[in-house]
Amino acid sequence: MAKKAVYKPRDWKSYNQSLVQRGSLTVWIDEEVLTNWHPEPEGQRQRGGQLQYSDQAIETLLMLRAVYGLPYRQTIGFAQSIFNLIGAEVKMPDYTLLCKRGANLEVDLGVTAGDEAKHLVIDSTGLKIYGEGEWKVRQHGYSKRRTWRKLHIGVNAVTQQIEAVVLSEAGLDDAEAGKTVLEQTPGDVEQASADGAYDKAKFYEASTERGIKRIAVPPRKDAKIWQHGNSNQPPLPRDENLRAIRKGGRKKWKRESGYHQRSLAETAVYRFKTIFGNTMSTRTLSRQVTEARIKIAALNRMTRLGMPNSYRVA
Repeated sequence: MAKKAVYKPRDWKSYNQSLVQRGSLTVWIDEEVLTNWHPEPEGQRQRGGQLQYSDQAIETLLMLRAVYGLPYRQTIGFAQSIFNLIGAEVKMPDYTLLCKRGANLEVDLGVTAGDEAKHLVIDSTGLKIYGEGEWKVRQHGYSKRRTWRKLHIGVNAVTQQIEAVVLSEAGLDDAEAGKTVLEQTPGDVEQASADGAYDKAKFYEASTERGIKRIAVPPRKDAKIWQHGNSNQPPLPRDENLRAIRKGGRKKWKRESGYHQRSLAETAVYRFKTIFGNTMSTRTLSRQVTEARIKIAALNRMTRLGMPNSYRVA
């Protein structure tokens, strides 16, 4: 059995400093947030009162909650103590308001724009809503109340930033969610890579409509050609993949197509769960969507602080 490859970072000093910076409050709170904490009056409203706290203020509090793993009430107390120490004269929303505003908050993932067409790698994972812990499951097994959400992400293979995220119920198949991931991804996408769960016509059709030139999704082992070679229509990307696999083998196709870059999406999932855990703290789907996007935005900010430049140990 081959030994697992071992990697070491070349830039350990700078990467270590970026890890330290992740805990700095200055990374998560800046002057712009304090300036825009209370929005300007919008004039006479037809119904209801004026918003007392901007979306940016709510997003900042929710991000502090996610990064430092705090409940709603402790988040308010934590933020109030920080602003008191720096002498910022801002009021804190009630924890119930913070919870309510989180249901419909539009969260920007904070992706750095680039001019080059990207290689998008896609993967999904499960996040527990509620249910038993590992010890109880080992002792007594699962119960019917064990419920999950599926997190689908699209990662830029070069920058390793997560450019699109979809949170869905557990019953939604990966290919359907992958279509939404492609729709959400900004800019030009040159290649999309995903595992065999995305080997469905609807994902290929969405990729073609998106203008993606190369689709690296391994067909099933019992896959058949969809379109005959004598057809007047352009060859289907999935059929081209299947023909290349039949000719040179699956291992060669994965290497030549760049499919192995898909492991970067698995690494992003691992980083997400290592930092934020595998459990959702909110209970409704709308708030869970906001929670997931808040965590992804925080993860992208951590990525921009610095990533390791590793080399394989011989």
